[in-house]
Amino acid sequence: MVAGLVTGSSIVVPDKMLAGAGVAVVRDEVSSVDRAERMVTTVSGATFSYDKLYLATGASPFVPPIEGHDLHGVVTLRGLPDAEKIRELIGTATPKRIVCIGAGFISMEVASLLVALHGSRCDVTVVELLDRPLPLMLDGDMAAEVRDYLEEKGIRLLTGEKVARLVGRDGRVGGAALASGTVLDADIVFMNVGVRPNTALAESIGLEMGRFGIKVNGYQETSDPDILAGGDCVEKINVITGKPTPGQLRGPAVVQGRLAAKRLAGYDIAFPGVVDAGGCKMFDMTIAATGLTEERAVQEGIATVSGVVESRSKHAMIPGVRPWKIKLVFNRENQRLIGGQIVAYDVAPAREIDAVSAFILGGKTIRDLTTFTSACNPDISSEPSAEPITIAAEQALQKVGKTH
Repeated sequence: MVAGLVTGSSIVVPDKMLAGAGVAVVRDEVSSVDRAERMVTTVSGATFSYDKLYLATGASPFVPPIEGHDLHGVVTLRGLPDAEKIRELIGTATPKRIVCIGAGFISMEVASLLVALHGSRCDVTVVELLDRPLPLMLDGDMAAEVRDYLEEKGIRLLTGEKVARLVGRDGRVGGAALASGTVLDADIVFMNVGVRPNTALAESIGLEMGRFGIKVNGYQETSDPDILAGGDCVEKINVITGKPTPGQLRGPAVVQGRLAAKRLAGYDIAFPGVVDAGGCKMFDMTIAATGLTEERAVQEGIATVSGVVESRSKHAMIPGVRPWKIKLVFNRENQRLIGGQIVAYDVAPAREIDAVSAFILGGKTIRDLTTFTSACNPDISSEPSAEPITIAAEQALQKVGKTH
């Protein structure tokens, strides 16, 4: 099997963790794959034969083709080279005006870190086309609290706005011109509006493509059974809708790599699909979400019912109590749980999103969750009489009534 061919020197370098298992790491770029001969060729001219080939080509930041996107000072954040470029830009002089395009979790974490690092010495503005921060993770009712909190911390949020072009002088960015006519001054512009799968190699050798990347079956096999693929370069299936989705998060990529290895070792364990569970941390606030938001569910033609509960990180009598809020979204027709959102001022409560994901994967219903009990301890959980997942389900039960 050939795996892990990456850009760099073509010298075969033994890795201490892998050498004992007979694995060699080659730092090079693959130029072509001959499927008929089962042969990989690299840019340096090295060739490798294979019985099975695994593609893990990942994804790259999507940079909208707006005027000025190639100016110095316009950066994306995807990997270590991007982080080093950003550190160099910030290290040369403290930026006074920073614009982040897109209010997804990468932009919001970058914005909060910059404010935490530089405080009042820099002005940070986030521009989002949709009507709220974290629009793919949170519904409007949950995002409202996040917006208020971030603005209190000093981040300026401009929603419902579109960046029409970037302006500059002598090849360096100087501002962002919005479609509304406003021009925002900027020393640095962070462009984080999504990623695109790296499928050029797969396409060049004739593998079947899906809407969101390389098409694979449940065992990570492509249209060529001798070539497997996984991670951000492949299309995945959403567990709830049964439809193709990008699913470009670290968790699914790790599991797909493991499952491909198991497939080669003779195991038949299929990838179950994704629920797009993710989270982010900004200052003292942690946000986590899984499954569908109500808005996304409506777009999919699913009628919903939901429950929203204000909770506490500990029993009310214990010092250090921090507030948190959970929203559960159910399919009104079959009462199955299809989504959850958490906004918390402590990390521990946000981890309940994993329980919500498990309930979604297990097909649990409103009635099922009214009987849920958590591991209860005054220092680490809400009171059992006010367990937020259970109370959210109770709210939804009252809305659907006894007829369901």
